[in-house]
Amino acid sequence: MNGVVTASLMLLVAAAAGDQGWLFSVAALGVAVGTVLALYLVFPQGMLFALGVANGMAVYMCLYVVIGRSAFPDALPWSRPVGFVMPVAAFLGACLYWRQSLVRLASEGLNEADITHLPRFLRWFLLCGVVGVLSLSSPFNRESPAVQTATLFLAMGVISAISIVSVRDVVRLMVDVAAILTLVAKRLRFLMVPMATYVSLFTMIAVAFGCFYRIADGLSRQPLFQRHGEAAWLTFSEALHFSVVTLTTVGYGDFLPVDDGIRILAAIQMVTGQLLLLFGFAEIMRSRGRGPGGGD
Repeated sequence: MNGVVTASLMLLVAAAAGDQGWLFSVAALGVAVGTVLALYLVFPQGMLFALGVANGMAVYMCLYVVIGRSAFPDALPWSRPVGFVMPVAAFLGACLYWRQSLVRLASEGLNEADITHLPRFLRWFLLCGVVGVLSLSSPFNRESPAVQTATLFLAMGVISAISIVSVRDVVRLMVDVAAILTLVAKRLRFLMVPMATYVSLFTMIAVAFGCFYRIADGLSRQPLFQRHGEAAWLTFSEALHFSVVTLTTVGYGDFLPVDDGIRILAAIQMVTGQLLLLFGFAEIMRSRGRGPGGGD
């Protein structure tokens, strides 16, 4: 199951980044899969460790795309996948070079997460953040494609160097994440019953109020809702959509009640949703106390 989630996450992000060109998507997916497999083989911590690595790769891919589009919008197309690979390749090379000491470090963190090293990891994170901020605030996005390409390589080269120096802290963080995910996985079985109950009650309330809205609207002489600012009768699917949006208090604004009775009904549903949220939270906390490490 964890392997499916890991693969799905990498495929999802790679597909979403397709607006950068198919070459970048293919390269990003290949690098992500290769990185997860390589680190999984070097540090055999289980599939939850691989899931944590995949999540880290997904975050890195998102940041690279967003910052790269703003800071280096006209960089040569072939440079984007190359720049993406540079820090990953540097990090993997450092992992292989210091493999024995890193394996021992990972083994020490098998049982539980340790936050004592967190300040060192934050230094690595902040240094990489400084590179990103400088890239966004510098006027290189106005320069020629060749200059933007060179600047992109310079920025990723600096991040590569930072990753090499901080390889121990990053590996330990990945081990800590795996330890936390393992603990969460153990607790999930104690949370399944209240979670399933919450989803069941949520569905029942959403469907019931959706039916109320549709029936009331259908029996009325005038439409009780506005669709995009114009009076209109709701279809059943639209009533269900409005019910879910109201229950979650999202308020998209695509459908608006214009009748006082419907507004009161919507208010009742909102209050019901808040009470359901309190019930779900209370039950989850009770089940958490009965889980691993709980007092019951």
